[in-house]
Amino acid sequence: MTNELFLLLLLLLFSSILLWGFRVLPGEKWQILATLPTQRGADGTWQGINLTWYGLLTANAYLVAVAMLILLLGTIGVALPTILLAAAGLLALCVPASRLVARMVEGKAHTFTVGGAVFVGLVAAPWLIELLNRVSGATQLPVLPTMAAIAIAYAFGEGLGRLACISFGCCYGKPLCQCAPATQKLFRRWSFSFVGATKKIAYASGLENERVFPIQGVTAILYTLTGLIGTELFLHGYFGPAFVLATLTTQGWRIYSETIRIDYRGGAGFSTYQIMALLAIPYSLAIALGYHDASTAIWPELNRGLELFRQPASLVFFQLLWLTLFCYTGRSSVTGATLTFHVRHDRI
Repeated sequence: MTNELFLLLLLLLFSSILLWGFRVLPGEKWQILATLPTQRGADGTWQGINLTWYGLLTANAYLVAVAMLILLLGTIGVALPTILLAAAGLLALCVPASRLVARMVEGKAHTFTVGGAVFVGLVAAPWLIELLNRVSGATQLPVLPTMAAIAIAYAFGEGLGRLACISFGCCYGKPLCQCAPATQKLFRRWSFSFVGATKKIAYASGLENERVFPIQGVTAILYTLTGLIGTELFLHGYFGPAFVLATLTTQGWRIYSETIRIDYRGGAGFSTYQIMALLAIPYSLAIALGYHDASTAIWPELNRGLELFRQPASLVFFQLLWLTLFCYTGRSSVTGATLTFHVRHDRI
């Protein structure tokens, strides 16, 4: 398969998914995926745990990110066990950090932050790569290409992960009426309006059925396009530009996008998440400059990366990863359910 055909297929696939999400996920029925009864009350009703579309879509986004990481590193000849070990190490840091950093910054125990998790992962990734190379006794993971692959994978994962935010009604933008006139005119047809009292935008800000700036949608499109362009650069051996593009775009947009969001992100005017993104930019540039010369002799081959998906180990890893992430992010701790059951006598 040629690079151009592969990227075209990705563009068509992701465009279809995003358009579907923008159209249906703000609706009320797209927050709760299923409810499991847990405890019977004295009145005959049951208390239930809600499983959410947020968890399903988040697990899907992580899966796409890891798949892109495997693909890109596979194109430069990194062995699958090494890739899986690196991915597992990063996830072991970032997934818990998504909740821990949110608790530290926002003072909330039942929320997640992608921005905090990404900052932890970005800072730790070069050291994790060097550690794995030292333990293996060889340079199995070239630092700059690996960092580029991680940054591209993150762009895809974060872009698709914004669909989870739409389903929950979190990470939302300002009411459109509070935006500049030009912005109101441009996004009048493309604004989001969330329905459902259990959406975060409804219970936290009282903006149910209010037209708001579609910040999740803009972020999803920008990051997905960044991932596609970064992949094109990576497949042509431009690892430094791919890494810098993906990092500057995602972190630069995070700094700016928080100025058009109104959900709570800490009490400071310039949020902790914006500070993290700001610090990530020079840190990334230093990595790109420091490791540039070591990656000039590496040439990617797309089919070599695609071959890794035929190995059973990758399929088993995907299944375990998805299930673990869905169980971690899909059990709602901010909504509850009361259930009743009855017999359909007309069908006996």
